[in-house]
Amino acid sequence: MIDGGEAIRKLALNLARYTGLAPLAKPFVGGIGAILMLHRVTATPEKPNGVNRHLNIAPRFLDMLIADMKAQGYAFVSLDEAIERIKAGGKGGQFATITADDAYRDNMTEALPVLEKHGAPITIYVAPGLIDGDADLWWNLIEDIVDQSPRLTLPSAGGPTVIECSTRGHKIEANARLHAWLTLDVREQDQGAALRELARSNGIDLDAGRPGTLMNWDEIRAMASHPLVTIGAHTVNHRNLKRLAEPEARHEIGDVRRILKERLGEEPRHFAYPYGYASAVGCREVGFARDAGYASAVTTRHGVLRAEHAGFPHALPRISVNGRYQSVAHIRTMLSGVTTPLANAGKMVVTI
Repeated sequence: MIDGGEAIRKLALNLARYTGLAPLAKPFVGGIGAILMLHRVTATPEKPNGVNRHLNIAPRFLDMLIADMKAQGYAFVSLDEAIERIKAGGKGGQFATITADDAYRDNMTEALPVLEKHGAPITIYVAPGLIDGDADLWWNLIEDIVDQSPRLTLPSAGGPTVIECSTRGHKIEANARLHAWLTLDVREQDQGAALRELARSNGIDLDAGRPGTLMNWDEIRAMASHPLVTIGAHTVNHRNLKRLAEPEARHEIGDVRRILKERLGEEPRHFAYPYGYASAVGCREVGFARDAGYASAVTTRHGVLRAEHAGFPHALPRISVNGRYQSVAHIRTMLSGVTTPLANAGKMVVTI
């Protein structure tokens, strides 16, 4: 199945590159730097052809990308230094900082050696609920449920609905259907219970033979002590904050600082909004992050950094480095700044 939106985006990237627009525009719209966003970094993903494969890049690609950016003149700095450079209006030349969401184990085993080779710092955003098992990587669980059944019965207000999962095309459609059900119809706090009931009612054991995808606390502590690594906060339970009432949202944003201090001995200074798109974070959530005392907060809005972001440290955009665009040329085009207004209705300074 072809993702039409992805095909159009790749066409735009190629046009900007092959016409020479991207390199010509970079001095004018390239901004002062960029925050790169990673999730998984592994050469051996469990499901290389799965629906979540876009969350993964290969370590070799990360190596090539960092080398290319350094050759272009980017300085790789910590997030603390990146914030200081934003405040200074980008004096000192273009810079980049690397971030990774969710604390996947391969960030330690496969990404860190690449980062050490280049002396490139990284900030890893941790949600304690995911590490403790109180919250789920539900997008993985959906894929597991769909993969293990030729058809599923989904409860609904109008009665049970049968979802076909017998072919590759059906499985892709079923994943999309369950994704919408879980994020629109099920309360945010009830997602885990709803998924487990769905699995149970369809005879599927979600806990049988599951790999340790995320780091454990000992590994996170070891990473926190590494000179290239900063640990940031990703809410308590990786919740979509816009779907929560104010007390719950403030708990997710604020109490994670206390939990991480108890676990790691230091309060996190930086925060990442789970999901980070328009239906997950807005002005209210940015205010909560500011109130909680973070030095910065990042979204998943696409964009390069500009001097104007000094006034918006709790609504910073990122450049997603993912499996859909695992091409140095594509990322170079994104870093030129030409894709920032294309992805944001003409806005050059992307916040929320």
